[in-house]
Amino acid sequence: MVDFDLSEEHEALVQTARRFTAERITPLAAQCDREARLPMDVFEQAWKIGLVGSTCPAEYGGAGLGALASALIAEELAYGCTGIQASLLANGLALTPIKLAGNEEQKRKYLGMLTSEPVLASYAATEPGAGSDVAGITTRFRRVGDAYVLDGQKSWITNASHARWFVIFATRDAKLRREGIAAFIVDRDSAGLRVGKRHDKLGQCASDTAPVWLEQVVVPKANLLAPEGRGFELATETFDQTRPDIGAAAVGLMRRALDECTSYARERKTFGVPIGQHQLVAAMIAEMAVRVEATRLLVHKAAWNVDRGVRDSIVSSLAKVFGTDSAMATAVDAVQVFGGNGYVKDYPVEKLLRDAKVLQTHEGTSQVGRLVIARQLLG
Repeated sequence: MVDFDLSEEHEALVQTARRFTAERITPLAAQCDREARLPMDVFEQAWKIGLVGSTCPAEYGGAGLGALASALIAEELAYGCTGIQASLLANGLALTPIKLAGNEEQKRKYLGMLTSEPVLASYAATEPGAGSDVAGITTRFRRVGDAYVLDGQKSWITNASHARWFVIFATRDAKLRREGIAAFIVDRDSAGLRVGKRHDKLGQCASDTAPVWLEQVVVPKANLLAPEGRGFELATETFDQTRPDIGAAAVGLMRRALDECTSYARERKTFGVPIGQHQLVAAMIAEMAVRVEATRLLVHKAAWNVDRGVRDSIVSSLAKVFGTDSAMATAVDAVQVFGGNGYVKDYPVEKLLRDAKVLQTHEGTSQVGRLVIARQLLG
């Protein structure tokens, strides 16, 4: 039997996240966007009430919630600001590969670090020449005695400026592609690790995003997370579990656009009537509602699969591709509904448009997502 109702626990979580967003995120969103500032006090409060790293297992101090719960949180936080939401939930991306592949010592140390105090961690796969093409990374590792030495550069790393530790993917030989990739847990204070200047972005400006350089960074053997040949699979498995959150962020952004447009369409008048009475405007608003509902269903199905232990790259990619493309289309329509007012920073939809764009590249571009879907279908 299919049941679309949320459990009492999930409904309570939604209400907590919605209240937190209304009180702590929405009022600050425009200012943090202008200042390109991640509000650390907001992060610390979100951590205290369990909205950060919610999928960390209970045995390591976490809430032990599932993918659906994480998606519900992502949707609510994204309603206020997808930039702040991205940084608040990035610990979930960083902890997932440790949850999937870490040994007991690694889990207790690094997952325990996230649950004992409000600290940030980062997932570092992307490079200047390897984004969606994870197999194309060139950051190198070599074995030296009982340790590994890493050299290379990562880019577009969320929360890099604040991270206490990083999950970093590197290859023994770039020519080996996926067969040469391993994963490591690297402490922030490691000699030779340097975080660069924050990227000056078009949107999601409140989210901290910066490059990371590794110059002969020594990583102890105990911090090898995935051996050579297993790193690529770990990266893709991680994305299968976390992509529902990207789709959920798209839902939150679209909901915000829909609410702003319906309110504006009731008040703004042209030709003597509210613009919502003009059929073409009404049709755009109706289409927004269609995208919200369709994306949410895909997201919930993808998260449901994860929670059942079913790995389904097609559904997770469908949720991400359809959701993020829908968010971009909805944000464009929202600016159109607002007309000239939509193009100025005095109104919120201009920010929604800038924020929506990067969703189409998070954790793989929409084009690569379509390739994943097609390859699965075609064998």
